Amino acid sequence: MTAAELRQLQAPLKDRYRAEPEAARTPLHSHGDFRDPGLTCTVDTWAGPVRGGPHAATGGDGSDACSGDMLLDALLACAGVTLRSVATAMGVEVRSAELTADGMFDARGTLGVDRSVPVGVQDVVVTARVDADLDDTALERLARATERYCVVSQSLKADVTFVLERV
Repeated sequence: MTAAELRQLQAPLKDRYRAEPEAARTPLHSHGDFRDPGLTCTVDTWAGPVRGGPHAATGGDGSDACSGDMLLDALLACAGVTLRSVATAMGVEVRSAELTADGMFDARGTLGVDRSVPVGVQDVVVTARVDADLDDTALERLARATERYCVVSQSLKADVTFVLERV
């Protein structure tokens, strides 16, 4: 896709959202349940059900998906799509890219061993190795724009509200 094709694709959307800001608020949804046994939650994804379970560091046996890894998967998918979109808008041809997302969590926080230890994935780094004709300034601009417009990355900075209801 060229920068012109991307602009043509997005122009009517941008025009509508400028005229009707509320139309830009786009609902997202995920569903999971306890259909499978054990300390698991099965989440219905677009690619089929994924059974999440505890990481080996918190008592899991490694047979279920770790939600921390799934978080990094979502971040990486979003970062990759955003990088490709921003590069296209900049008129930069990315011949190839290899992306990784790495993070760390301290099981002491999750297991309640030490309340001073944070719960959650920390020290997250997304690395993209790109084959493109970019000088250092353009590479930095692409990196900053990717970080700015990556929905999942920006969402990690926001609080989540938990609601439990009786059935």
